[in-house]
Amino acid sequence: MLDALEVVTTVVFGVMVGVEFSVAFVMNPILNALPEDSGQLGHAHGGRMLGAVMPVWYLTSLALVAVWAIAGWHHHGTGLVVTAGVLLILNVIMSLLLLVPINNRNKTWTPENRPADWKEQMSRWNRYHYVRVAGLIAAFALLVAALT
Repeated sequence: MLDALEVVTTVVFGVMVGVEFSVAFVMNPILNALPEDSGQLGHAHGGRMLGAVMPVWYLTSLALVAVWAIAGWHHHGTGLVVTAGVLLILNVIMSLLLLVPINNRNKTWTPENRPADWKEQMSRWNRYHYVRVAGLIAAFALLVAALT
């Protein structure tokens, strides 16, 4: 049963990391290259769509990591799983404090109502997101290492 939990956790978490990675290194560059207001409108739509899905995905991943750590407490690799969980918790805290407030503003912006500093706010969100992605990749690597 622990083996199945490990695989499910790794897959759910890994796909989430892949989505966050693709936002940073695929979708944002594409949206930023679109002409005129299209990129900003795309960012707003992405903020609404992913803003609804990602909290559930993060909490599900966190719950799965916690269950893995508890269920496998006396097994090899538990320290790696706990460390991955701590990194994930830090990412959630960082997201709530730094990224979510910007995203909550961004998802309501249109070309008519966006603030004058909207590009600076999006640039700040991107910088925080790069840090988040690095933390998620590190946590994912720890989970994979715990499997061996």
